[in-house]
Amino acid sequence: MASPLIRVRGLFRRFPSGDQDITVLRNINLDIEAGEMVAIIGQSGSGKSTLMNILGCLDRPSEGEYLINGQNTADIDPAARARLRRENIGFIFQRYHLLSDLNAWENVAIPSVYAGIGAEARSARAKMLLSRLGLADRLEHKPNQLSGGQQQRVSIARALMNGGQIIFADEPTGALDSRSGEDVMRILGELHDEGHTIILVTHDRDIAAHAERIIEIHDGEIISDHRRSPSPHHARRQAPALQLQGSRFGAGRLLSAVSMAWRAIRGHKLRAFLTMLGIIIGIASVVSVVALGQGAQQQVLENISDLGSNTIQVFPGSFGDRRSARIRTLVPADAEILAQQNFIDSATPTVNASPTVRYAGKDLTGQLTGVGEQYFQVQNIPMLSGRVFSKQDVDDYAAVAILDQAGEKNLFGEESALGKIVLLNNVPVRIVGVANTEKQAHLSNSNNINVFMPYTSTMNRLLGRTYVSSITLRISDGIDTAVAEDAITRILTRRHGSKDFTLFNSDSLRKAITQTTQVLTLLISTIAAIALVVGGIGVMNIMLVSVTERTREIGIRMAIGARQGDIMMQFLVEALMLCLLGGAFGIGLAYGLGWILNKASTEFKLIYSAASIVAAFLCASGIGMIFGFLPARNAARLDPVEALSRE
Repeated sequence: MASPLIRVRGLFRRFPSGDQDITVLRNINLDIEAGEMVAIIGQSGSGKSTLMNILGCLDRPSEGEYLINGQNTADIDPAARARLRRENIGFIFQRYHLLSDLNAWENVAIPSVYAGIGAEARSARAKMLLSRLGLADRLEHKPNQLSGGQQQRVSIARALMNGGQIIFADEPTGALDSRSGEDVMRILGELHDEGHTIILVTHDRDIAAHAERIIEIHDGEIISDHRRSPSPHHARRQAPALQLQGSRFGAGRLLSAVSMAWRAIRGHKLRAFLTMLGIIIGIASVVSVVALGQGAQQQVLENISDLGSNTIQVFPGSFGDRRSARIRTLVPADAEILAQQNFIDSATPTVNASPTVRYAGKDLTGQLTGVGEQYFQVQNIPMLSGRVFSKQDVDDYAAVAILDQAGEKNLFGEESALGKIVLLNNVPVRIVGVANTEKQAHLSNSNNINVFMPYTSTMNRLLGRTYVSSITLRISDGIDTAVAEDAITRILTRRHGSKDFTLFNSDSLRKAITQTTQVLTLLISTIAAIALVVGGIGVMNIMLVSVTERTREIGIRMAIGARQGDIMMQFLVEALMLCLLGGAFGIGLAYGLGWILNKASTEFKLIYSAASIVAAFLCASGIGMIFGFLPARNAARLDPVEALSRE
């Protein structure tokens, strides 16, 4: 003879109460054959619901054994117990236990989601079951739009979704009127006739009378077990197991988790926004700070580039030394010797003076710079009109000059300066060009008249001296400026007999500023990241509250076959979505702030990089996973029986 579908031997169930244990079930011995319709009756507190929870793999016995299909449930892990509930067992609850955010067919389809059935197949089966139960016109209705009897039919359809070989009905008519109760019992009778094993738990003997076998429990013990059928082993037609061909990778389960997370967020919009606020502020701060740092760095580097690309300047004395002005050993010959070196692209001496500039009755103080013919190329100064100096101008001590745009305006108004004669300390010079010095921070002062002359003319015609103020060198492409700097130092030290000069390397300054900007950006970003951590803690707190609020929902999902991993995934996905949404809003806020700042200032721009955006999203994802883990784990570890009992 085949073994019974359900076999219980010596089963006890105890619950702790203070220092003692309360025994709810005592020495239960029971066999139930496949295809039977059994009613378990008893008064409240008799232990019938506890027995049903154990038989339905929602609870475990304290002592004894329980075998289903010959398998001892004590030997299987939580995942295998969830599989039993998912593939063999269906529950019909007194309070229906439908999820309020889902419509009728979506509630029915949930067990097949955890079985990995494809969306199209589970939708078709759920709608077919509801149509069979007379709810074809209620498929899209939410539970609160259905009557009690209709909700119970949805619950029955859900129990059948994955086959429902064994159906546990806990007081299935307790919350229904008499007519709806009769309809539910008629449906259960039809399912019994089809071969489903039906186990009713009720205190109503009229409901129990529909069963072919009645087991009565009193104070945790079976006091009677009688059958209405003449033979306990008569032939029955057993409901065939439903062949579940689920997705190997559980894509349906992931999509369901995403869908439920989105529904939960939409259902609590204000709470979700307040939860995301810390993430929004943190991400916006980090992205904005990085963009600010990159913008500042680019602007500074552009200013340095305007001073001279790949250049080294030589000054007499040392920075900060008051005696530097009395050191006069830097001469044009030094520039000529250096220009002959293969690592030097070009060299130009520089002489500085402050002569009085006179024209048509105007006497203005000017800033005179004596330069070589390659000065404007080395310093990256473009010409607005006219020409730059030629080598012939330098060699012939030519009385020619170049003004900047401010000097042209101050001296000549709207007229062109080209060809005009001005006096520099009573020395007449002809204007041959106008230079654009707007990008040169040390020259672009609208209150100054900047005048350029060949350095030979400046030294001999105006100043009467043989030494220069500085030498500007442009390093050849591909040459390491540090190597060039060392060679320049050795050449000039050998010529002067001592190191009586200082080198200013624009590339070294560029590197120093870049490093400083990066360090400051990192520092400020770290401070801003604290907001992300605070936001993550906020997400964790809200998710912990959400777990408490949704304990009953978690219990329902476990009862219909959700694994612990499914519950954990659902809450992790929700935390992840909150953080990703917060990250998206934060990036949008950062761009909005940048747009406002860029509109308000034409001189400074925030520069956003794809790397910072990707890093922001990765950071938001990491926060969601890290701070969402604890709530998700707590949800997954809930006991199904305790979770279902929460209201």
